[in-house]
Amino acid sequence: MAMLLFERGVLELDAPLAGILPQFRGGDCRRAEVALRMLLAHSSGLPAYLRLYHSAKGREAMLAAACAAPLEADPGARAEYSDIGFIVLGEALARLADEPLDRFCQREVFGPLGMSTTGFRPPADWKERILPTVEDRDFRQRVVQGEVHDENASAMGGVAGHAGLFGAARDLATFAHVLLEGGRPILRPETISLFTRREASPPGTSRALGWDTPSSPSQSGQHFSPRSFGHLGYTGTSLWIDPDRQLSVTLLTNRTWPDRASEKIKEVRPLFHDAVVEALS
Repeated sequence: MAMLLFERGVLELDAPLAGILPQFRGGDCRRAEVALRMLLAHSSGLPAYLRLYHSAKGREAMLAAACAAPLEADPGARAEYSDIGFIVLGEALARLADEPLDRFCQREVFGPLGMSTTGFRPPADWKERILPTVEDRDFRQRVVQGEVHDENASAMGGVAGHAGLFGAARDLATFAHVLLEGGRPILRPETISLFTRREASPPGTSRALGWDTPSSPSQSGQHFSPRSFGHLGYTGTSLWIDPDRQLSVTLLTNRTWPDRASEKIKEVRPLFHDAVVEALS
């Protein structure tokens, strides 16, 4: 969505967030420095995670709480993945588009690419194809299946910038193929190149604009090229794309079932990616 809005001249990467979301302004003068580029590259200084759902009730209250989250670092000083940053980014994109995330993405991305089993808030008849992710004893008091795992996204109604999107492996492979082929019919090659290129700052960051790139060590394994880009999902999902090899690898697991205690996915992912590349070599 950010790439499409950028191409259309609606999104300016260095535009201040407060100009789009006035409620982001606060007593901290540093907040005026937070730009959309920083949100995309996780260098805004916003915290990685807050349990906003414990005190905020309803979508508007959740957005207000996210916008009020205090900065933990100077904008642009460090890169740290931030759910809070992507919550406010999602709202900024929706305001720039004058349309909710789910509607925009369905019309402009999923529909044109034939991604028929991708979307927010999946319908009831998809449930049997969706694995449960957690037995939630903290917030919802039930097994979570066919609805977003993330509590903050759930409290926002299931549509948020940081979580809530469901998709099948075939659809993700279709999306990755479009990026490998230069973006047609929805994007231009130069836009993909800009957004998937590792940012020059902060020093040492592995982040691109909305994407990550291989670090050392990397969850993409040992073989993906430096021009590769991808992303991980908390529940055990990942997508890595290597333009040099013309390869994409989708991995969809429910590593949080029945609870989120296990971290073994961090061992599985790199071995899985290595095995795929080595099998094709």
